[in-house]
Amino acid sequence: MALETVPAEYYLVLSAAVFCAGLFGILTRRNALMFLISVELLLNAANINLVVFAFYWGNVTGQVFVLFTMALAAAEVAIGIGIILVLHRNFDDVDVTDAATLKW
Repeated sequence: MALETVPAEYYLVLSAAVFCAGLFGILTRRNALMFLISVELLLNAANINLVVFAFYWGNVTGQVFVLFTMALAAAEVAIGIGIILVLHRNFDDVDVTDAATLKW
């Protein structure tokens, strides 16, 4: 019995759905933490595409880019959590519309 692989189109549809969910979260949420999670969804959708195309073309370039994207996402989370903590400390809320500027 031969092992069949899942067609690349299924992964691309999954990636498009994850990207749309992240874009919807960015456009509709006011909570800074949900905004950060939505950005992570966008990056994960890009990672899915990179891995699928790397597998489709038979090289590892896409997987190397995924490693760099994951490092970028980790740095983005660290900076984002710092900003969220400053928002919470200064405004007692993490609503991004309350803080027009981050003044002392």
